[in-house]
Amino acid sequence: MASSTAGSTTWYKARVKAVPSGDSLVVAAMSNRAGPPPEKTITLASLIAPRLARRGGVDEPFAWDSREYLRKLCIGKEVTFRVEYTVPSIGREFGSVYLGDKNVAMLVVSEGWAKVREQGQQKGEASPFLAELLRLEEQAKQQGLGRWSKVPGAAEASIRNLPPSAIGDPSNLDAMGLLAANKGSPMQGIVEQVRDGSTVRVYLLPDFQFVQVFVAGIQAPSMGRRVAAETVVEMDLTADEQNGDVSAEQRAPLTSAQRLAASSAASAEVSPDPFGAEAKYFTEVRCLNRDVRIVLEGVDKFSNLIGSVYYPDGETAKDLALELVENGLAKYVEWSANMMEDDAKRRLKAAELQAKKNRLRIWTNYVPPATNSKAILDQNFTGKVVEVVSGDCIIVADDSVPYGSPLAERRVNLSSIRCPKMGNPRRDEKPAAYAREAREFLRTRLIGKQVNVQMEYSRKVTMADGAMATSAPADSRVMDFGSVFLLSPVKGDGDDASAVAPSAAGSQQPGLNVAELVVGRGFGTVIRHRDFEERSNYYDALLAAESRAISGKKGIHSAKDPPVMHIQDLTMASAKKARDFLPFLHRSRRIPAVVEYVLSGHRFKLLIPKETCSIAFSFSGVRCPGRDEPYSDEAIALMRRKIMQRDMEIEVETVDRTGTFLGSLWESRTNMAVTLLEAGLAKLQTSFSSDRIPDAHLLEQAEKSAKRQKLKIWENYVEGEEVSSGAATVENKQKELLQVVVTEVLGGGKFYVQTVGDQRVSSIQKQLASLNIQEAPPVIGAFNPKKGDIVLAQFSMDNSWNRALIVNAPRGGVQSPNDKFEVFYIDYGNQEEVPYSQLRPLDPSLSASPGLAQLCSLAFLKVPALDDEFGTEAAQFLSEQTLGSSLQFKAMIEERDVSGGKVKGQGTGTILVVTLVAEKSDLSINAAMLQEGLSRLEKRKRWESKDRKSVLDSLDSFQSEAKTARRGIWQYGDVESDDEDTLPPIAAKKTGGRK
Repeated sequence: MASSTAGSTTWYKARVKAVPSGDSLVVAAMSNRAGPPPEKTITLASLIAPRLARRGGVDEPFAWDSREYLRKLCIGKEVTFRVEYTVPSIGREFGSVYLGDKNVAMLVVSEGWAKVREQGQQKGEASPFLAELLRLEEQAKQQGLGRWSKVPGAAEASIRNLPPSAIGDPSNLDAMGLLAANKGSPMQGIVEQVRDGSTVRVYLLPDFQFVQVFVAGIQAPSMGRRVAAETVVEMDLTADEQNGDVSAEQRAPLTSAQRLAASSAASAEVSPDPFGAEAKYFTEVRCLNRDVRIVLEGVDKFSNLIGSVYYPDGETAKDLALELVENGLAKYVEWSANMMEDDAKRRLKAAELQAKKNRLRIWTNYVPPATNSKAILDQNFTGKVVEVVSGDCIIVADDSVPYGSPLAERRVNLSSIRCPKMGNPRRDEKPAAYAREAREFLRTRLIGKQVNVQMEYSRKVTMADGAMATSAPADSRVMDFGSVFLLSPVKGDGDDASAVAPSAAGSQQPGLNVAELVVGRGFGTVIRHRDFEERSNYYDALLAAESRAISGKKGIHSAKDPPVMHIQDLTMASAKKARDFLPFLHRSRRIPAVVEYVLSGHRFKLLIPKETCSIAFSFSGVRCPGRDEPYSDEAIALMRRKIMQRDMEIEVETVDRTGTFLGSLWESRTNMAVTLLEAGLAKLQTSFSSDRIPDAHLLEQAEKSAKRQKLKIWENYVEGEEVSSGAATVENKQKELLQVVVTEVLGGGKFYVQTVGDQRVSSIQKQLASLNIQEAPPVIGAFNPKKGDIVLAQFSMDNSWNRALIVNAPRGGVQSPNDKFEVFYIDYGNQEEVPYSQLRPLDPSLSASPGLAQLCSLAFLKVPALDDEFGTEAAQFLSEQTLGSSLQFKAMIEERDVSGGKVKGQGTGTILVVTLVAEKSDLSINAAMLQEGLSRLEKRKRWESKDRKSVLDSLDSFQSEAKTARRGIWQYGDVESDDEDTLPPIAAKKTGGRK
C-alpha cells in the first residue's frame, strides 16, 4: 500500500509547459538563470480525468475533450500552485492550481471534464476544496455537461478513431502520398512530444495521424541516448497509475534478460550534446501541446517527414527553424534546406551567419575560416558615372574631390555579382557571351547619371584571372566592392518592372540598386559567398532578382544562342586599311559614334555602330598637352566627364599617316573642341588649314577667351610680351612659360624642377603623409623590389619617405636588410643608395601617378660635364643660384628634347630646354652662366629664325664679357677649337664620309 506525505503550505508561481491529460499539468519555474529551468508535474488533487489511449489502445470516453479543455485553458500561461500531498511510491505530486483567481480544478469539474475522488487510501489524500468540488460535480451532472452528457451516443462519438502510429513503423504511413497531397499547404497539428530542438512528434488534425517531423533546413544538438529500461519503467508508471490510486496491478520484477538488456543499454548511453537541453526546452516552451502549422517540404530516403513548423506568437506565426538558428541553438543543414523555397533558405543561411558572428551558444567557440575580404566602413559617397568598364564594374567621379584631380575617379565593383568578362584585345581574349550586352545595358542607363555609392568590402585578387587570393602574392591587387544606387531611375527597354521600383529593402535604399537591375535582367549571377566572406548588404534582394531572371529565362539563363557582334578594330590595323575605310565614313556628313576610350585630351577611340568598327579619332587643328605635361591630366579628366561612353556625332575630314581619323565631334550639338579651348586646356594648331574645320571661328573665339582669362595653359600668357634669354625683355608670345622650383642640379647644365601650383604635388604629399608606414623592416622574401619598381624609400638626409624608382637591385635577390638598392626619387630628381631596411612597398594608387620631377637643361648653352674642366664649378654655381626652398623661377620652354628616351631615371627621359629667370631678377640664369665663364654659346646655324638670332646676339654680349675678363673656361684664351666648331665645311664632309 502506498504511503503519502503532507504537502507544502507555500504557494509557487510557474508557467504551464505541457498538459499531458485532463487532470495534470507540467509547470516550469520562472527563472532567469541559464539553461532549462526546473519543472514539476502537478496532478490536480482529488480529480480523475478520462485516460487517453496508449499506443494501440483506445481513448476512454471524453478523454480527448477533457485534455483539450485543460490544454486550451492553461498552456503557456502563468499559474500559482501548491502541493497538497505526494505519493512517493509512484513519484506523483498532487496539488491545487490557480489561474489568476480561478481554481483550475473547480473550472474543470464545473465543465464536467473530470470526476471527483472523495478520499485516497491514506488520510489527507484529498483536496482542501473537496466539498466545493463535490458540489460543482453534482451541478455538472444535473446540467449534463462534459462527460456527464445525456445526449445519446455522445460518449461513443467522443472516442477518437486513431490510425496506426507511424513512429517506429514507417509502413503505417504513406509518407510520399501525404507529401503529394499536402506539399506546400499548411496542415494543422498539435505537438505531443519534443525529442530534440529540431524533431517533434505531432497529431495531424483532423485525422489524428501521429507522425514525427524533422524541422527542414536545420539540425539542433542531439539529446543523446538514455538508458532504455529506466525509460520504459518511468513511462509505464506515468501511464498506468490512476491519479494516486495504487490498487492497479503492480509491475512484475525485471527478468534476467531484461536486466541484461538494461545493463547493455546503460553501457551504450550517450550524453547530450552541448546546448542540446537548451534547444529542446526552447522548442518545448514554444510548441509543446500547442496548435501549430506544419508545411511539408519533403521526405527523406527513410520515409521521414521533413517540414517547416510555425507556432503562434500573439497575432502572428513564427518559423521555429529560423528562431532556433537566430538564437544559436541549431545549425543550417544544406540537404534538407534544398527542399525549401529560396527565400526561406536565404533567411536561414543569413541567420546562421549572424549567429556565428555573434558567437551565440553552439557557436561560442567558432573560429571563422580565413578570408581574403575585408569590410569597408563609412566610405559612402555620391558622384557621376564616368565609365562603365563591364557589367559589374563602373568608374564614378567623386563629387567631394576637386574636379580634375586624379583621385576623383573611383573604380567600384558591384558587390556580390559576377558578369561575363569583357576579355582583353591585347591578349587576344574575346568578350564572353552577353559581356557586351551587359556593359551596353549599364552604359545606356548610367553614363553621366548621379549615383549614390555605398562601399562595402575589399578583396585581394590575382591580376591574372581575377581569382581569389588568400595571401598577398606579387601579382595581386585589391579591388573595392560596393552597392550603387541610381538616384533618378529611368525605366529602359526590357527592364524588370519589379526591379525598377525599389526592392524589398527599398525603404532603406537611396534609389534603384544597379546590381539588382543587372542580375534581374539576366546579365549577371550572384556569387555564393563562403561563411564570413563579406557580401552585399542587399544580398537577399540580389538572390531574389536572380530567381526572377532564371524563371523568366532572361539573358545568360536563356536557352537561345547569345547575340553575336563582330567589331572591326581599325586601331589595331595598318594605316593603309584605315585609309581604305575613309570613303565609308564620308558617305554621311555626320555619323553617330560612342566614345570607348579617352586616350588624351584630343585623341579618342570611337565605336561606329553603323559600320561595326572602332577607330582612332583626333580633333582637327586642336592639340592638348601631351602625357606628363602640365594640365594633360586635367584635359583627359574633362573629356572623360563630358564624352566618355556618350552617344556622339562625328564628321570625319581625313586620316593621317598613322591611321588616325581627323575631324570634329559633337555632343548634344556642342563642339567638344570648343569646350577644351574654352577651358584653357588646348591650343589651336595654325598649321592645320582652318577652312577645312567646321566651326573654325568658334574655335578661335574659344582660344581667345581662354587667353584673355589666363586659364590653365595660358595662366602666364601676356599678349605681345615674352621673357628674353638675356635681359628678359622681348620675345615670342607663343612660347610656354612655367613657374618652377629647382629640386636637383646635375652636371652639364641639366637640373630637375617641380611646377609651382601643380595640384598633383599637394595631392601626393597628402597621400604620403597619411600613410601608416611600419617601423619594422620588411620581411625578406615577402617584399622583393626589382629594377623598375616604384617603392617608398627613406631619404638619408632628412629621413622622410618618398616615392622612388629602383634603378639597380642586388644580384641574386635580397640576402640581408643591409643590401643596397640604387633608387631615383621620381618627385625630386635626386638619386642615392639606400639599404633594403629603408624600403617599403607602395600602394598601386600612389605608384601609378607619374613623377613630379621634370628634367630640364639651359637653352642655347654648352655647359661642361662634371668630369670636364670647370664642370664641377659650373654645377656648383648653378646650385648656388637655383637651389633653395624659397627660390622660384620662370622657365621659358624653348624646345623639347626627346633624345633622352622614355626610360625614367636620373638624367634620362624627355628634357625641357628652357631659359630660366629668377622671380625678382632681370638676368636669366643662362646669361649668368655665360657671364661667369662657366658655359659657352651653342654654335650658330646657317639658317636661323629671327627670334633665335636675336636671342643669341643678346647672349653673345655676356660671353664676350667673360672672354675679355678671362673668366672660367676662358682663362687661357679661346676654347672654341673643337672639330665641330672649327673644321671647315670640306673637312667636315670628309669626316662624315669616313664614318
